[in-house]
Amino acid sequence: MHHPFKKIACLLLSALLMLALLAGCASPPVRPQALVPGEYGYLKEHITWLIRKEMSKNNVQGLSIALVDDQQVVWAEGFGYADTAARLPATADTVYRIGSVSKLFTSTAAMQLVEQGRLDLDAPLATYIPDFSLRSRFSNAKPITLRSIMTHHSGIPSDYAKGMWTRQPQPISSLPALIRDEYAAFPPDTFLSYSNLGMSLLGLAVQNVSGQEFAGYMQQALLSPLGMQHSAFSPGIGSAAPAARAYSGSDEKPEPPLRDMPAGGLNASVNDMSRFIRMILAEGEFNGQRIIKPETVREMLRPQNSSVALDQGFRIGLGWMLDGLGGINIKNVGTVAHHSGATLYHRAQLVVLPQVKLGVIVLSNSNSAQGLVNTISTEALKLAVEIKTGRKQPEKKPILTGEFLSADELKAYEGSYATMAGLGTLTAGPGYLKAELMDRSFRLVPRQDKKLQIQYRLLGLFPIDLGELGHYGVSRVNVSGHELLKASDGEQEVVIGEKVTPVALSAAWQQRLGSYRITNLGDDTQFADEISLRLADGLLLIEYTMREFGNARISQVIRPLSDNEAVTVGLWRGMGETIRVLQENGKEQLSFSGYRLEKAP
Repeated sequence: MHHPFKKIACLLLSALLMLALLAGCASPPVRPQALVPGEYGYLKEHITWLIRKEMSKNNVQGLSIALVDDQQVVWAEGFGYADTAARLPATADTVYRIGSVSKLFTSTAAMQLVEQGRLDLDAPLATYIPDFSLRSRFSNAKPITLRSIMTHHSGIPSDYAKGMWTRQPQPISSLPALIRDEYAAFPPDTFLSYSNLGMSLLGLAVQNVSGQEFAGYMQQALLSPLGMQHSAFSPGIGSAAPAARAYSGSDEKPEPPLRDMPAGGLNASVNDMSRFIRMILAEGEFNGQRIIKPETVREMLRPQNSSVALDQGFRIGLGWMLDGLGGINIKNVGTVAHHSGATLYHRAQLVVLPQVKLGVIVLSNSNSAQGLVNTISTEALKLAVEIKTGRKQPEKKPILTGEFLSADELKAYEGSYATMAGLGTLTAGPGYLKAELMDRSFRLVPRQDKKLQIQYRLLGLFPIDLGELGHYGVSRVNVSGHELLKASDGEQEVVIGEKVTPVALSAAWQQRLGSYRITNLGDDTQFADEISLRLADGLLLIEYTMREFGNARISQVIRPLSDNEAVTVGLWRGMGETIRVLQENGKEQLSFSGYRLEKAP
């Protein structure tokens, strides 16, 4: 399930790897001289052309979209196939796994209970889950609250990976016992660190307070009142129509069951999801029935983290992302509230514009569709805004690049950085910085505004248009002793990396360098393979290959705290998390997120 900032990494990888950008394609439909308010015919033609072009380019099998104007669904359609073998077309009623968009429903259900006085946003989580505890090395830390969970500022680790995707998942009530020996990653309210585990614990609080099993309560409290007839929280999606199959490229894949249903376990169609959008646009009302109060909707869409310095201006509400960096970039419309979703193979994007009362949901059954669902949802809403209000999106003016930073200023950037996509390095060249990340090299060149612009050349010769990514400016900032890289589009900004420096390595950790295997995988889907600890330029790295994500090779910096504990380094999802050294049957093992790692002979 995607962290929203991960979209920037996806943009980078897409720009570097999708060389099909060079290929020609059919021409778009002719735009009329004037767009008529309320007439969405041209939008449907243009977005249909864009969908088909992008599906072909990205080998996406199926996709569905619904566009909402206030309380009217102005367009709902499917493209490609829900099941390619059966030649079953995707429709507006095809059911997909919506991944982390599920968090919006879990957060809404929690807010219903807040309205009823049964939950308190600012009470400690342990009030509602008495057996919840995390170990902590942070003295005087605030308690973990429901608010900090919904804003991803709780410090709860990103995931408890063991048993998360497995053939027969345990219930969410098992989580407190599973995580009792795990450490908090950060003190609450330090910075935004996305957590599926936190949202699953929020779902457990809902379950405990309601006295009903989570999936059943969600059906009663939200899905049924909204008339979402094809939707349900479930560990899996099933195989009966209208459920979509799952694909990697042209290959059908099994979508494994998920333990963490509150974080990513909703199955839904775009027609059903349009009902949720209509409720949000009507400030909590649907078909004359009050689902949540208007003030609750406004609070959920209000930035909650404006005082958190390390967030550097990135805004989040209660469950909702409120900034557009990373592909959802729509100007002059007020609040842009959104959430993306991803399982192993399904992809989702939901965006609402409360001030202009527009919303869109795009779902796909292909793991190559993340960039596509972002693009389609954004382009559809930009056109819808223009049709409804007459407001065009401002043209992006290129910022002049050249020798706008001195050699010393460029050299100050040099070093290693813990980023959302793993370890990256910056090296100063003549008038530019050479950046290396995930086995790719590109350049950062100075701009007139003193920021750095990303440039990439195919084979080192041919410049590639990076689209949205090419408009971001990268700069340095020091916050509370953290030397950070941040990306900005001129209005919004987000931290993308933290500078890391070597530390002395004890003999115990030096002896642990080498390859590792997971000893307690069981029936879990194996995400990480070819796991190793190695030393590079004085940095201790844990490296692994993500088999289900394009065989991406990830390098994370870890910092030993003692001979028996180390933490992943950086200010990001999955960072600040603890690796413990244990003894099992006379053998040393590393314990991380529930998995046991044993050094290969």
